[in-house]
Amino acid sequence: MSPDRRAVLAGGLGLVLLRPVAAASLRPDREPTAEAIRRFTGGAPVNPGRVGLDMPPLVENGNTVPLSITVESPMSAADHVRRIGVFNEKNPQPHVVTLHLGPRAGRAAVATRIRLADSQRITAIAEMSDGRYWSASADAIVTLAACVEG
Repeated sequence: MSPDRRAVLAGGLGLVLLRPVAAASLRPDREPTAEAIRRFTGGAPVNPGRVGLDMPPLVENGNTVPLSITVESPMSAADHVRRIGVFNEKNPQPHVVTLHLGPRAGRAAVATRIRLADSQRITAIAEMSDGRYWSASADAIVTLAACVEG
């Protein structure tokens, strides 16, 4: 018994439909944002406050989103910001950047541009010289996404 034309077409269509599912199942899962933050802080508690996160609430193009972070700190040898981590919820990588500072930086203020794959919450966490962590978050609505995996 040889397969008829409909059986061959149906089988071919089934293979075409299964291919994206199989490819998606082979792709590694995205690390959750909470896990990336836990790795950055070593499991230490993160307190809200002392960090200012400024970014536009509505972003026309996710390819270049301005972001500025300030931390309330005298930036002295006894009390300064060691590093600042930036995290997101929906980009392929949850940990965007780590910025290293020290008392010679003078001010705990940085500005950069990041890419956003979709509308999401951005979180900045500052590690202080005493080992405490402070944070701030901001939401951004993105109309044209970046970082989209094909």
